[in-house]
Amino acid sequence: MTDLRAGDVLHLTRAASVQFVTPILFRLIRVQQDWITYDGWVWLDGYEIRANGEAVARRSVFVQRSGLRTFRAERPVPARAAPGRYRQR
Repeated sequence: MTDLRAGDVLHLTRAASVQFVTPILFRLIRVQQDWITYDGWVWLDGYEIRANGEAVARRSVFVQRSGLRTFRAERPVPARAAPGRYRQR
């Protein structure tokens, strides 16, 4: 993962850091560019969120870039029109 932008939702697991034995969803506010870290690690500011998108807590986390995964929610399938309701002309 190379580009991190405000608003991205990340799925943080043990691949990102051992602190995430229980994975969390994390909405990114910003990447702390000025903080000195180890090579391949980064400080992120954001919110821990529930699956429905509700913020639970604001957090700063120290994670490995290589372990970050973008969360992709399944989109609901649009409802189909009832048969015969619409006619093509």
